[in-house]
Amino acid sequence: MNRQELRNAPRAAPPAGAVDGTGQMAARVVVERVEPQVDGGRFPIKRTPGETVVVTTDVFADGQDQVAGVLRYRVVRGPGPAHRKDAADSAHWTEVPLTPLGNDAWRASFEVTELGEYEYTVEAWLDRFGTWLEALTKKADAGQDVASELLEGAELVQRAALSDDDMRLLEIADVLRSAAPQAARVTTARDPQLRALMEARPDRTASTMAAPLRVVVDRERARFGAWYEMFPRSCTTDASRPGTLHDAEARLPAIAGLGFDVVYLPPVHPVGRTYRKGRNNALTVEPGDPGSPWAIGSEAGGHTAVDPGLGTIEDFDRFVAAARHLGLEIALDIAFQASPDHPWVKEHPEWFRHRPDGSIKHAENPPKKYQDIYPFDFDSSEWRSLWEALRDVFLFWTTHGVTIFRVDNPHTKPFGFWEWVIAEVRRRCPEAIFLSEAFTRPKVMRYLTKAGFSQSYTYFTWRTSAHELREYLTELTQTELQQYMRPNFFANTPDILHEYLQHGGRPAFEVRLVLAATLSASYGIYSGFELCENVPVRPGSEEYLNSEKYEIRVRDWNQPGNLNELIARVNQIRREHPALQGNETLRFHAADNPMFLWFSKSPPGLRPLDRAGHEPRPTYDRWVFVVANTDPHWTQHGHVQVPIWELGLAPDQPYLVEDLLDGAQYAWRGEWNYVKLDPRERIAHILVVRSITNH
Repeated sequence: MNRQELRNAPRAAPPAGAVDGTGQMAARVVVERVEPQVDGGRFPIKRTPGETVVVTTDVFADGQDQVAGVLRYRVVRGPGPAHRKDAADSAHWTEVPLTPLGNDAWRASFEVTELGEYEYTVEAWLDRFGTWLEALTKKADAGQDVASELLEGAELVQRAALSDDDMRLLEIADVLRSAAPQAARVTTARDPQLRALMEARPDRTASTMAAPLRVVVDRERARFGAWYEMFPRSCTTDASRPGTLHDAEARLPAIAGLGFDVVYLPPVHPVGRTYRKGRNNALTVEPGDPGSPWAIGSEAGGHTAVDPGLGTIEDFDRFVAAARHLGLEIALDIAFQASPDHPWVKEHPEWFRHRPDGSIKHAENPPKKYQDIYPFDFDSSEWRSLWEALRDVFLFWTTHGVTIFRVDNPHTKPFGFWEWVIAEVRRRCPEAIFLSEAFTRPKVMRYLTKAGFSQSYTYFTWRTSAHELREYLTELTQTELQQYMRPNFFANTPDILHEYLQHGGRPAFEVRLVLAATLSASYGIYSGFELCENVPVRPGSEEYLNSEKYEIRVRDWNQPGNLNELIARVNQIRREHPALQGNETLRFHAADNPMFLWFSKSPPGLRPLDRAGHEPRPTYDRWVFVVANTDPHWTQHGHVQVPIWELGLAPDQPYLVEDLLDGAQYAWRGEWNYVKLDPRERIAHILVVRSITNH
């Protein structure tokens, strides 16, 4: 049959099947359980460039018909106005064939490569050619006559050619319906080249499409980074003279030398004077008391101003530039609340909640009272203008080089506001990262991350035993939380000095540093941690004595007993080993001492071997193993189980492991190996396998 004959030939009737009310073929294929997804697609999953989205789904149809399908994905929002996708670009889908896993389960994956937002979905259809070929093969192998089946196959092949005008398929269709010996025509039908041609031209007229799902792609810093929190006003050698941004700039080289990536500042705005708090949160203030940076606003300005004691906005710009020169980013604390002296109190009294007598209500957490802070009224009739003003605060600081924001107490503001404002800011500044400081109920914490926060504070501070840490990290990395919640493990904060640090001495600080930095790809410490500051304001309290929130702290950063060397080494290890730059490969292993926390991480993309060796063998020296003694007081010893089957090691095979902290090497053999950790000498090992000795 030539091209003209093909064009004039009547089209074969579609296969019998149900017809919907529009006269179109009704889909018979079911597509369900498309994963990953968050709340049925209500919220996006999260990734960073270079990461993979592995999509699984269940696909099946009634009867014995075979099915086939594809994973479809596209970029719907690029990295900013200059790169925004036009309608034609956004309409283009890339397709990846689904791979069967058995039991009607299927899988495919794609890699995200740019900031913004992607969509992905699954489309599936009846594989009519595959169904026909399977039946033909079974009958032919049984010695049955397949003349009718060959004619059916010729129609299927011809229909595929009609759609693409493919002469090769037309030739094959002619062979299938020819008078050639049946065995020869069956051989033609079973040719893998024909199968490939037909798979490339599937009949998708009655396909089933799942609802699109979304993935937000943040930059790498949203996934991996070491944070250091500091108060610029404490960068001074004289407690009677607050440090300035210029003084704080002089501190940056030391912080960079410790290997940190982000310097996080409390609010840098003017501090109110009305009801200013004194030292240790006293209601009475003494001359020279600087007040709390979270009591924002004075006659010098509000959320878009710099406290005159720190300097000017130009000084801030120089500070940001100096940090960038050292490879540091500046994160700024955004606290949406105001002191009674904030300009907005007079300019927009409608944005605040009032008592029946007309006065503005101060913040309270009964029985605690915060007379120096006025919360905003998000139920105000003027909520739209309030939302827009708060959005503009973020946008103002992005124009001054800040693209990382730690948000104070977001759980006390409406979820809808955060979903809106984060999307608004990211639309203009895709590089923006938002850290949620929400030490609150688990479901509230999770919802905030769903609503758009790039990272979240966690309960790590209060998980101190090996059992608690295993349980909590398993939840964070092995449940659906891994798809949208990126933990940032702060070992301490200006508000939280856990009793573990209060009573555990230097070893407690050492082990919490190692655990925070290796369990989580993002972690942080608040200044003073490296000096093992551990005195609470009173027994049973988690507040620091002489808290830096209310006064200037002068420190000797090189005083004896500091952790500077350990911190620098741990951060160097994190940078040198990709395994520690993500959380998805975290695995806990068995230890016979309950005080030991024993775990490993491998680089993303390296799948561990199972005991049968079904996966390709990874490179063993790219794995990082950590064993930590969670008892800061006493020596602990015991055996840890090495997953030798994951490393490709034989039973009883000797190998050498090296502690990355100090270079010490240990000869190990087989699965179970002895470990002793004396807090006075070392509290943890960070290990890699350096060599394997063959039998």
